[in-house]
Amino acid sequence: MNVKTAAAIFALGISLGFGAASIGFGLFERVDLALKAEHLRARAAAALDFAFDAGLRAAKLEHIVAPAPYFPSGSIWTRDVSHAPLDPNSATMIAALAGAGGWGYGRMQVDLSLRVLKAGADTPYVPFRKGAGFYAADSDNPSTIPLPIGGGIEGETSYHCNTDERDCHLIVVDRDRGELWEAYQANYANGGLSANFVAVWDLKRVYPPSGRGDQCTSADAAGFPIAPLLFNADELAAGSIDHTMRFILPNARMRAKVFVHPATHAGAPGGPVSAPPMGAHFRLKASYDISQLKPAARVVARALQKYGMFLADGGNITLTAQSDQDTVAKYADVDFGVHDLQALKVTDFEVVDGGRPIPLTDACVRNR
Repeated sequence: MNVKTAAAIFALGISLGFGAASIGFGLFERVDLALKAEHLRARAAAALDFAFDAGLRAAKLEHIVAPAPYFPSGSIWTRDVSHAPLDPNSATMIAALAGAGGWGYGRMQVDLSLRVLKAGADTPYVPFRKGAGFYAADSDNPSTIPLPIGGGIEGETSYHCNTDERDCHLIVVDRDRGELWEAYQANYANGGLSANFVAVWDLKRVYPPSGRGDQCTSADAAGFPIAPLLFNADELAAGSIDHTMRFILPNARMRAKVFVHPATHAGAPGGPVSAPPMGAHFRLKASYDISQLKPAARVVARALQKYGMFLADGGNITLTAQSDQDTVAKYADVDFGVHDLQALKVTDFEVVDGGRPIPLTDACVRNR
């Protein structure tokens, strides 16, 4: 008997008298309870399916380990700063940034578009050509560049990219050779790759505070390597991020014409003296309660408390992570989304002492 039938009997009972109505009402209640029981059984089955799927995901991820650091021990990118002294102007910079609107778009978001491709002995090299706006003083000038088969440029599934509209970063790491290739405004056409900047970082070297050279940019405006400052899905699956990260702010919210080490360049910030400079080292306060975050987001937050994040470029999406196109784990596997850190406000951070600001001159002098 379904609900409509019981309702009809109930209505008939009313016409025949109170006793018959009671019979109809009793039948209606029995059907209603049966439907509720069926609903509970369906919910229980769905919960069991979810738990089973979660178990499969956990089994799939339990063998994943966090990738090895890019640079040797002693590199600034893996330095524990959880107890490092604060910049004397930390409170002023945080207040200025909060007053200017905080993070880009008003909340912390994560960009998942940057690919990090792996090269090896069988990776083909293609001719390299200087782009129309080539940074001659700052850039390396290789004759060829590795392009792993099946790879792609930032946000792309191939090596074709519209450099008039996008940054078009290309990142390739060859751990066997100890090389990290990072290009800006890269595009493949006519049998070769063109770019306006290329850096070939030596992964066997601990770079000084002045990096590749003071006043020199890189594929990142601040002069940093990019890949070592990206977290990825494999690290979240392994439960540990053992390095610092990069973050970006709108240009108007960064101090103009200066940088602090390990930045070596400043790009185009236009903010006041009270604003944080390029290279500023932000650290999530130890007092911040990360338990309110989802598990994968807690992994990021713990790293922000221990290693912090460096101000690396101008833009609106605060944090940058590696695309999961080239990782074993996927962000869906670890339940991590681009808005999972939006609870972190500017005022939850403090600024680690980075030394005296260095005036920007753009007169790049490369370290050799």
